[in-house]
Amino acid sequence: MLASYVLNVVLLAAAAPPPDAVSLAQRRTPVVEVYENVRDSVVNISSTVRMRRLGGLFDLFMEYPQTATSLGSGFVIHEDGYVVTNWHVVGSSTSHKVTFANGREFEADVLAWDETNDIAVLKIRGGGAFKAMTLGRSDDLMIGETAIAIGNPFGFQNTVTTGVVSALHRELEFGGRAEYKDLIQTDASINHGNSGGPLINILGQVIGINTAIRADAQNIGFAIPVDRLRAVLPDVLDIEKLHDVQIGLRVAGDTPSVVEVRGDSPADRAGVRLGDRLVSVNGTPVRRDVDFYIALLGHTAGDRVALALQREGKPATATLELAPMPKPDGVELARAHLGVTIQNPSPGALRKYGIRDSQGVIITAIEPRSPADRADLRPGDLITRVGRYLVTDADHMGQLLKEAQSGDPVDIGGLRFHRNDLYQIRGRLYAR
Repeated sequence: MLASYVLNVVLLAAAAPPPDAVSLAQRRTPVVEVYENVRDSVVNISSTVRMRRLGGLFDLFMEYPQTATSLGSGFVIHEDGYVVTNWHVVGSSTSHKVTFANGREFEADVLAWDETNDIAVLKIRGGGAFKAMTLGRSDDLMIGETAIAIGNPFGFQNTVTTGVVSALHRELEFGGRAEYKDLIQTDASINHGNSGGPLINILGQVIGINTAIRADAQNIGFAIPVDRLRAVLPDVLDIEKLHDVQIGLRVAGDTPSVVEVRGDSPADRAGVRLGDRLVSVNGTPVRRDVDFYIALLGHTAGDRVALALQREGKPATATLELAPMPKPDGVELARAHLGVTIQNPSPGALRKYGIRDSQGVIITAIEPRSPADRADLRPGDLITRVGRYLVTDADHMGQLLKEAQSGDPVDIGGLRFHRNDLYQIRGRLYAR
């Protein structure tokens, strides 16, 4: 009996035809080619969540010992390890890990975000060069064209699904709070865990960021148009806001061109002109606008940055000497706009909040009936972010508040230590 079973297995194996290169080529559809070309650029994002919602006028969250793992997706937009995902994937988490299709894992930090558009950018710690995806465009999408989604639904890594672009300019509202506008609708299967992953066209270009599903419907998914990501990236990666370094230059487009030069700025003094096309930064080629902003992120005031340009079809050069941003009085602006008195925290105070690096400002007093008072901020709260930027100190907070006008919304995030419990706070004030 055993000998007969073994013989049958051997005969079946012998009957199986060997791989046929011709038939493999015939089966290699455009979807297969797209997946093989981009799979090394799509990541699984696991985030450790240590917060639960408590409610209140401000959104209030409390840290607790148990941790939960939130799974999402993302994709590499730059070879130096910059990853795009949804803000809701990483926004309430304390640590983040990205995992590639080949199993490589890296810790990552949230560098910048735009909560309104549900977009966040992470920076991978170390690891060398990564394969980046190509950003397409979403203003010419055709209803019915092929759409490919890659992500990690329910933790199943690098799952690919296909469908079509079902509709454009959709609007969604969840629980009366989060409203999403101008979304791409697709019937490519998108489930929990796909959030933050790419929606791709048949050319392998990103056309959207998968962001939402309807719990009450099947085969309906939504994605943020890639053109919105293109519009947001220059702001969220702005070195002037992130590191208080003055440049005076704005670049945009797939053939990155200068669209703004501010007077009496490093760019203006270096002779950069409107319409100049950027070729390289310090010898590193610049193929699109995001390359320019990422190339500047490692620089500080006093650095000299060499630009190679094309001006009216002829080569040109310019050397920028980056300057420190003039420092407005952050303490005075916080008092004037928000009604709070702030100071830089001591190392001991930061340890209480579980923060090792210098970050944020401590509220020491609040004016009655001020915007901060109405929002239920309290003395002792640690403000760690204003808008989409992390606050480093009082001077930096001044930079973030200096352009605020009366009535402007100011989104605040931070931490509160109360009765031996640590809370996360976030909400919106209106400048006075």
